[in-house]
Amino acid sequence: MAPSSQSAIITGGASGMGLAVAKALASRGGWRLHLLDLRPPLEDVENATFHKTNVLDYDSLSSTFQNVFDSDGRVDFVFANAGIVERFSFYEAHPPGKPPPPPDQTVIDINLKAVINTSWLAQHYFRQSTQSENKNLVMTASVGGFYRCQVSPSYCASKHGVVGLMRSIAPFYYQDKAINARVNAICPGTVKTNLLDAAAWATFSDDVFVPIEKIADTVLMLIDGHDVGGTGLDGKSLNGAHGAATNGTGGGEKLWGRAVELSGRKHYYRDQPAYCDDHMAKCMLATERTSYNE
Repeated sequence: MAPSSQSAIITGGASGMGLAVAKALASRGGWRLHLLDLRPPLEDVENATFHKTNVLDYDSLSSTFQNVFDSDGRVDFVFANAGIVERFSFYEAHPPGKPPPPPDQTVIDINLKAVINTSWLAQHYFRQSTQSENKNLVMTASVGGFYRCQVSPSYCASKHGVVGLMRSIAPFYYQDKAINARVNAICPGTVKTNLLDAAAWATFSDDVFVPIEKIADTVLMLIDGHDVGGTGLDGKSLNGAHGAATNGTGGGEKLWGRAVELSGRKHYYRDQPAYCDDHMAKCMLATERTSYNE
């Protein structure tokens, strides 16, 4: 690896959005790409190494992170992207007279718990990547992190969790001089990947999908830190300076702490809800610390 090469870790990197982001980074050059998945990538990607990794297994995930750092001596970008959707009916009735079996919560384990573990590991290796000048963690959430989703409530709950995780850790990751990383989340609408089969995708109208290239473009935009083609909720375009300033930290800083909603070929920045009153603002201000023992 060339000394100037940056190192990227992408969970769920063998297909779908993870693979699209890997290909986009490869096209830029200057990246060593590490694709974490259970099966090899669907196609070859330049400068990419496949790591068979079970994101549900912390030892498997942490071992891969360590192997990447041992190989590259740095971690510049982590894409916490692996995810699934539940394929059972949460509303299924069961025979009376005994409790129903437990719901399958694999979707919670992959979509939320594994993202927490990935974010936990990212900060550890970001701290050691002292030569990196642009460290980034991007999480894959969903519009299901903002809105209800009747057909997949567990998926929806997991993505709400990802948005909350991002918003909670982003200030510390950014402000801590050792970590010095920007954290953001992409929140796409429906993207036609291998998340569902053809029969399930056929139940969606063709005009609702987010193009896979829009996903890759948005992730690269977050790595670069400046808005490209953003649209306000009023429908008006955002220029680069406005887009960069929307994190509320000043126009001179790059994008961080942003939940970026993707609708079709447009993207929007979604702030957390305003506090209901001054009492709640004071209450939540008391949580702006790293430990309840402080």
